[in-house]
Amino acid sequence: MMHVVAGLGNPGLAYRKSRHNAGFLALDALAERLHIRLTKRGMRGLYGEGIFRGGRVLLVKPQTYMNLSGDCVQQILHFYKLPPEQLIVLYDDIDLPVGSLRIRANGSAGTHNGMRSVIACVGSENVPRVRIGVGGHGDAALRDYVLGKPGQEEFRLLTDAFARAAEAAELILAGDIAKAQMQFNKKHEGR
Repeated sequence: MMHVVAGLGNPGLAYRKSRHNAGFLALDALAERLHIRLTKRGMRGLYGEGIFRGGRVLLVKPQTYMNLSGDCVQQILHFYKLPPEQLIVLYDDIDLPVGSLRIRANGSAGTHNGMRSVIACVGSENVPRVRIGVGGHGDAALRDYVLGKPGQEEFRLLTDAFARAAEAAELILAGDIAKAQMQFNKKHEGR
């Protein structure tokens, strides 16, 4: 069986370590764990393919801007003739404390425009996802906050979250989303 794991973010150096690129950074952590290099371009994305536990896995970073992420994801699912349930999406979430994770098998996009685009383009909310907490924006404008770069301590917490998000994605790929939820959907004190 084949799965696609999409990390959401914005292409370009200006956004590289922004909060909104948490999905890209978590996908990098997963790529390192699975020894997959994202070197191919096509279908509006940057991607790489490998094997995990005997099944094919395609890791992809859409190279559109965030609110058009679904265009790339839909093209890939269509090309490989895969249902939305064989897609896993990694992305940032301002409604979760910095460094916390929330794994869900399905559901709405909430306030996230990238996930909203994915759901609209694939035609289903039955998309497993790993949400990575980047914290609330306080008095800052939402756009400025998510496109901003975290400070050193915040980035340390996020780097740990990217590693845990990669581990959660591996559990989902292995068919054990319930274990991923039990292990990672807990409260993280101090975050």
